[in-house]
Amino acid sequence: MTRYMHWFIRARLKTRQLLLLVTLAEEGNIHRAAQVLNMTQPAASKLLKDLEDALGVSLFDRLPRGMRPTWYGETMIRHARVALTSLNQAHEELEAAKNGQFGQVNVGAITAPGLALLPPTVALVKREHPNLQITLQIEPSNVLIERLNQGKLDILVARLFEQHNKTDLRYEMLTDEPVCAIARPGHPLMVDPAPTLADTVDLGWIVPPSGSVLRHRFDLMFQEEGLQAPINVVETASLMFVTKMLQQSDMVSVVANDVARYYANHGMLSILPMVLPCQMDAFGIITRRDRLLSPAAKVMLRSLKASAVTVYGKQLDMTEVD
Repeated sequence: MTRYMHWFIRARLKTRQLLLLVTLAEEGNIHRAAQVLNMTQPAASKLLKDLEDALGVSLFDRLPRGMRPTWYGETMIRHARVALTSLNQAHEELEAAKNGQFGQVNVGAITAPGLALLPPTVALVKREHPNLQITLQIEPSNVLIERLNQGKLDILVARLFEQHNKTDLRYEMLTDEPVCAIARPGHPLMVDPAPTLADTVDLGWIVPPSGSVLRHRFDLMFQEEGLQAPINVVETASLMFVTKMLQQSDMVSVVANDVARYYANHGMLSILPMVLPCQMDAFGIITRRDRLLSPAAKVMLRSLKASAVTVYGKQLDMTEVD
């Protein structure tokens, strides 16, 4: 018979100690943390001391007006959050199973695959498992990866950048992401069969916020063409605002091709007949190597890969979901 002698068994780690670590990090004060957890301050202090004694390190610096995590504390807090999230998800899966549901999967995506890949994927999942609960978040890659690492998301369709720690991440590339310029139907530039970048310098542009990858590529595109980047700009990440503003003005905007095609196919906006010398990095499916996927997450991952064949012409390895 296998004997489990993990450190947390020897240390008699308690769930309340994990809760205390996370609450202390949020409150910065042992008295307030104890109140949140509905325990006395002496009891909270003892829980923390027992954990520190078992680990042989100090997890918090005691300051005159509160407590601050040490480097060891930051490490334990990070993993405590993941462990507690996993336990909550286990409870949710059990409750869903008791109620006749298949389970829940939390998916994150950047905008373009959120429009092109996720709808057919969700439709496929719902045809086979109508009771599977799906939560979808559309955010920038950095936000999504942080939530994946925290255990708040199961699967991403996003980008990996140089600054991301890829040790525990599994990445399967889907496609590059070209971009294009869009404007209202009937925009003056639509009359020109081949407008150039120089023709757009004096136009009003709706652009992504400063600091975003696309904004950097947008500005660089003009510099590489020997042009001054437009100064008549509105910065926003809201596609709803972009859509409405373009429809009632002669401004133009830069978006991913999949986003542009969605608006063009519905007659809401038009794609300007010009090739932008600008492209975003490739994106792909991202999961954690160090976490087992739930049955619901495996269903979603299988459907994502099946839909990718139709949407992007990309055949992916199905071994891990068979």
